[in-house]
Amino acid sequence: MSAQSSSTSASAAVKQSTVFSILVAISSVHLLNDSMQSVVSALFPIVENSLGLKLGQIGWIAFTLNMTSSVLQPVVGIISDKKPAPWMLPAGMACSMAGMVGLAYAPNFWLLLLAVVFVGLGSAVFHPEGSRVVYFAAGGRRGLAQSIYQVGGNFGQALAPLMTIYIFVPLGQRGAVFGTFLAIAAIIILLKVVPWYSVQLADKGKPAPKAKGGGTAASLQPPLYSNKTIGFALGLLLILVFARSWYAAGIGSFYQFFLQSEYGLSIRQAQVPLFLFMAAGVAGTFFGGILADRFGRKQMMLFSIAGSAPFALLLPHLPIEWVYPVIFVLGFILQSGFAVSVVYAQELMPGKVGMASGLVTGLAFGMGGLGAIAFGTAADHYGLADVMVACSVLPLFGLLSIMLPKDRR
Repeated sequence: MSAQSSSTSASAAVKQSTVFSILVAISSVHLLNDSMQSVVSALFPIVENSLGLKLGQIGWIAFTLNMTSSVLQPVVGIISDKKPAPWMLPAGMACSMAGMVGLAYAPNFWLLLLAVVFVGLGSAVFHPEGSRVVYFAAGGRRGLAQSIYQVGGNFGQALAPLMTIYIFVPLGQRGAVFGTFLAIAAIIILLKVVPWYSVQLADKGKPAPKAKGGGTAASLQPPLYSNKTIGFALGLLLILVFARSWYAAGIGSFYQFFLQSEYGLSIRQAQVPLFLFMAAGVAGTFFGGILADRFGRKQMMLFSIAGSAPFALLLPHLPIEWVYPVIFVLGFILQSGFAVSVVYAQELMPGKVGMASGLVTGLAFGMGGLGAIAFGTAADHYGLADVMVACSVLPLFGLLSIMLPKDRR
């Protein structure tokens, strides 16, 4: 074997190296972060009674969480692309910890909203830097790495129904104090991640140096897409993620109330289908990333949103015994393209990992918070049953993914 081929093999091995210990660690922090966000949604049926809230106000709480946790993510991503800061990871957790205390003791709607803002800000700070850690640790397995990371977050979100059943129904609003222990655990794990992340930034994470001719080192690689194509693809991608997030807002915020009103389920019983939906989403996120590395990001996104449409359309009309298997399959298919869409955006915008991640997991999902307000307000005026039927049409937007350009693979 020649020296040149040996060097090429060694470079390929380095490039393909995946640091699973860091991926598991940052995924665990993602789990804890999103578990703190889940405390907010888990409190919905509790504060509806204890604070006398309407469904429209529940929508405003969900909107506030989404807007602060998500819309700020692209802003943080742009800043961190220019000047990454590992200290932002534990700082975000500390901010969410303050929000947990506020949730537990808020005596009215407005102070509850303020506490939600703190939780959202902590999440907005965490996600772009967390995505950069994943990018460094992924090696050549971007789909798998992003899936491991997102599985943590999805699992944290799936805990919301269990929190309602086992914490907030018996303990009430004050049970939110337990969320401070989630923040402390996250900070402890980050003591392992932050030093490793700092080393990666020192080696290869600084902004790309200017190359001769005025471009950056990254720009020396021939672009796969024109600027026009990138703009079109990003716009279309945001529409797809936006539709998914609106539908998830409808299910996550209001389907439990629909089950109580239409099927006569108790608060505890209504959490079971919600948990099945979210737990299936965890599995779908993981396997979706693996399948995307094999079959392509575009194909996986098409399968994810458009493939879930028949199940979404059926769900509001099913007898209760069919709700459980259908909502499980629906959650699996719908979330199978979530991590894939993040990787697809990163490959559209190489060198702008924070901004790409912030756009997909941040801005689109934050704007999806508008769906919570729209659904909650509409439910107060027109009835929850009609709102859930209207919500079920949203996954049909997934057919637009046919128009996306081919993967950068």
